[in-house]
Amino acid sequence: MITAVWLMLPAYIPSPAASLFGGGKPLDFNVTLKDGERVFGDGKTFRGLFAGTIIGLFIGIAQMVLVSGGYSPFDIQLPKFGSSFIGSILVIFSLSFGSLLGDLFMSFLKRRLKLKRGAPLPVIDQLDFVLGAWLLVYLASPVWFISNFTYKIILIILILTPLLHIVTNVIGYLIGVKKEPW
Repeated sequence: MITAVWLMLPAYIPSPAASLFGGGKPLDFNVTLKDGERVFGDGKTFRGLFAGTIIGLFIGIAQMVLVSGGYSPFDIQLPKFGSSFIGSILVIFSLSFGSLLGDLFMSFLKRRLKLKRGAPLPVIDQLDFVLGAWLLVYLASPVWFISNFTYKIILIILILTPLLHIVTNVIGYLIGVKKEPW
């Protein structure tokens, strides 16, 4: 479980960071499509996208520093994000930015389904960012992805992520960052 969370940390952090530091100009420039709905809505902003991605990158870089310094909780050998600095940055960026792209795609889909901002879409809401991160990191570094995201790790992430998502959303709601606790 520690390895699964370690691998996903650069993907887990960007969405709450985007909510916390977002706001401002919406990514869709307030454009409405033929279906009468906005492309993404007010909740997806340039500031949120950039802040979430950058904070995810910082988290991943901090993880690289820890692993290179020999950090090994409970004597667990934590994986690196690549075999080189550039490769590691590419993987970390893909996890971070990909998680936000997955969330953005789901926002687009929810608008097409006529669901309002914040409306729950169980399971999908909890895993959209995971799938976005996995897709982008697989495209960027398929060998790294396959060697690190084993079936066991994938299963742990698919079970653990919805639970973490619920907890972080409730916390976000309680501190006033989110309008809904889901």
